[in-house]
Amino acid sequence: MKKITIFLMVAFLVLGTVGCGSNKPPAGMKNGDNGTAVSNDTTMKVDEIKKRGELIVGISGDFPPFESHKMVGGKDTIVGFDVDFAQAIADKLGIKLRFTETSFNGLVPMLQSDKVDVIISGMSSSKDRAKSVDFSDIYYSNKSILLVKKSSKITSIDDVKGKTIAAQLGSMQETAVKNTDANVKQVNLVTDAVMELANSKVDGALVDEVVAKKFTSNNKDLKAVYISEMSDNGGGTAAAVKKGNKDLVKFINGVLKDLKDNAKYKKMEDKWFGA
Repeated sequence: MKKITIFLMVAFLVLGTVGCGSNKPPAGMKNGDNGTAVSNDTTMKVDEIKKRGELIVGISGDFPPFESHKMVGGKDTIVGFDVDFAQAIADKLGIKLRFTETSFNGLVPMLQSDKVDVIISGMSSSKDRAKSVDFSDIYYSNKSILLVKKSSKITSIDDVKGKTIAAQLGSMQETAVKNTDANVKQVNLVTDAVMELANSKVDGALVDEVVAKKFTSNNKDLKAVYISEMSDNGGGTAAAVKKGNKDLVKFINGVLKDLKDNAKYKKMEDKWFGA
């Protein structure tokens, strides 16, 4: 009886080994192949977007003149340079454009969870961010400027020591402030940073240069101070896509090149940043 039992156990193990075989797929096939090509969303994103008929763009609408809210025809509308750039991409695709808005700090998580196709929201292409997303070519080069009250004595990096500087959460400006002897006041919106300054709750607000220009033109109590140690804005402003979506990066770069080649980019610059 024991011999029979042992024989059956050996037979079972042998059959199990043959049945399972190697986990390696047949030559010329990859895991998951069943004789047909497996859809690879990292190389077919543009086709997927075209088929859907809608380009979904992640944006934080608090960053004029890149993007901000404005009443247009009695309707709350997001307008700005980034909006026009996104529209140019959608037009080239021949599809509709839709924005999904969130806080700046929530843009990358939203992209990674496939809620949007691309982020076009004044985002700097820093090396740290490039670990999480793929960037297009730079579409705008900019630097950071410190906004202060007209009465402020801040003129250099030494003057910010012990001061409180507001910066948007998750931004290059937040990182820049943390690298000084100043205290950072994190805010969700750029407009909140400027409001904190206007209400004398902070000593300064670190923002993009074009944003500073916008706010100083609208508020005569503020002035812009250039401090080289706080001015680095990463690699410039670029569109961000999910890691691996190389075809979408290539498509966006193509649109950007076309805009620059036919002078439409210059018109967008003049429209939003001033001639």
